[in-house]
Amino acid sequence: MSARPNSLKARDIAYSLHPFTNLVEHKKQGPMIITHGKGICVYDEGGTEYIDSGAGLWSVSLGYGEKRLAAAAARQMEKLPYYHLFRNMSHDVSIDLAEKLIGMLPVKMSKVFFNSSGSEANDTVVKMVWYYNNALGRPRKKKIIAQMKGYHGVTVAAASLCGLPRNHLDFDLPIANIRHSDCPHHYRYGKPGESEEDFATRLAENLDALIQREGPDTVAAFIAEPVQGAGGCIVPPRTYFEKVQAVLRKYDMLFIADEVICGFGRTGSMFGTETFDLKPDIITMAKALSSSYQPISAVAISEKIYDVFVNQSEKIGVFAHGYTYSAHPVCAAVALETLKIYEERDIVGHVRSVMRRFQDGVRRFADHPLVGEVRGVGLMAGLELVKNKKTKEPFDPKQGVGQTFMTHALQHGFIVRSIVDTVALSPPLIITAAEIDDLLARLEKTFKDTEASVAKQAQAA
Repeated sequence: MSARPNSLKARDIAYSLHPFTNLVEHKKQGPMIITHGKGICVYDEGGTEYIDSGAGLWSVSLGYGEKRLAAAAARQMEKLPYYHLFRNMSHDVSIDLAEKLIGMLPVKMSKVFFNSSGSEANDTVVKMVWYYNNALGRPRKKKIIAQMKGYHGVTVAAASLCGLPRNHLDFDLPIANIRHSDCPHHYRYGKPGESEEDFATRLAENLDALIQREGPDTVAAFIAEPVQGAGGCIVPPRTYFEKVQAVLRKYDMLFIADEVICGFGRTGSMFGTETFDLKPDIITMAKALSSSYQPISAVAISEKIYDVFVNQSEKIGVFAHGYTYSAHPVCAAVALETLKIYEERDIVGHVRSVMRRFQDGVRRFADHPLVGEVRGVGLMAGLELVKNKKTKEPFDPKQGVGQTFMTHALQHGFIVRSIVDTVALSPPLIITAAEIDDLLARLEKTFKDTEASVAKQAQAA
């Protein structure tokens, strides 16, 4: 029997399988090990401080070390560490959280169903859409349309909804009844001279044509993020959702707003649904619901959907869907405390007070020779790196410019996420004006180093 590895890095390589990781590279270099965090920063095992410009995975909204959330978890652990919601059971924190969410949502919803992740929430939605149409005697109306470059999770159904080929490759996805419409990215897919409004009109017309080709009696729902996150922080063109929602109403389709990333202040409103004037029938939430201190997600449904569920469960005897950890009391208690903090500290008001500084700051890089486009809203932004600024030609993915950028960022105490060659920024919502300035200064240094590395690569080619 071989000896047990000594270091944390060696033990990780020996025993852990990492999500969204190049496993060959991981075996060679191992992980960056984070041991603790405070505010907007995290620290590695050597004590080096890094600004976490991604808030974990778009999600640590209140930053690290929020004692009220730790205390809420501890209190609930001592009171009721676990119970389920199966077969008419419930507990007080689940009820309180559901009531709180219904009162916060910007459109009228009826009931909330709890899960443990955004992936589970969107997987649940697929089943709900199918159950709903079966109950209405429409067994053919099952297809769900998502967007290219949309991201909705990694479970089998949720990953199928993703408009990202890497999430499908060799997993035998997507499953049946999933279709994809155009990516609403004007910079990449707008025609020469085409305005955002005209681009939005074309995409809505293409959606209408897609529904016609598939057969309106077979198409059940449309799902979209208010802003595409993992697709590259893509902000929809002006009038896009207005025109798309008109198409959905025309064909009696449900509209699902995936608020997993945008929800709870990220866009400068409590929900992206408010920012873009959406009128969804279903809303999914996760991540900032608990500031990611505990794994919890939620699906809110309208009264018309709930009424159908009630009638169908009476017919067949049960609404046979749920998870062991649905509305886990510790997770629910932490989520409830998170929502209280948002209100007491006016987190949305704070985001609005600093988001102009953030957006203006990142947009000053629009003239950089490596930057094709800067886009964003609220406290989220994407800076798309390109080989040729004039023609929008991207870098060869094999060149790994995004990875080079991330490596240089670490050298400046700055954790950033690249989505292929788009630098994505989504700092904790508690970030201050001074911390934004610090982040931007480190971003500038990273751009300088990356530009030098790219030039060096070009000379060597």
